[in-house]
Amino acid sequence: MSVEETCHISTASPEETFALGERIGAQLWQGLTIGLVGQLGTGKTALVKGVAKGNGLVDGQCVTSPTFKLINEYEGRVLVYHLDAYRLKSSGELTALGFDEMTAGDAAVIVEWADLVRSVLPEKMVWIEIETSGELSRGSRIRGYGERACAFVREMRKA
Repeated sequence: MSVEETCHISTASPEETFALGERIGAQLWQGLTIGLVGQLGTGKTALVKGVAKGNGLVDGQCVTSPTFKLINEYEGRVLVYHLDAYRLKSSGELTALGFDEMTAGDAAVIVEWADLVRSVLPEKMVWIEIETSGELSRGSRIRGYGERACAFVREMRKA
């Protein structure tokens, strides 16, 4: 029986999505995997920019979508690997990029388009689905799988 916790957070602007990312970034730990899901333009990369700032990255300008590069790395309180699965043809390609080593190491890993590679993601993780609810409004459903990820979701709910 797996442990699961869910919360829903609404944002009304790109700035609020960034601020949500900051709250997430303040809670990162080594070994955490975050899967991000959402259509093009829903704010996945804006959220990651906030995560990087909340994790202590001073220059948020270096945070970009890794669509063509596949992996970006950001220094902060916790090292962050930011991956984009959009252009991968299979989950096996993610594994070939060294994904298992990234998730087993001293970093947090964020995967955009995580739904495309769900089969190789860890069982215990945080899953964030972002949906548009207006021109600038977004709804983020944050799910934690496993004890530590559920504690993460409970903290997000408090803020």
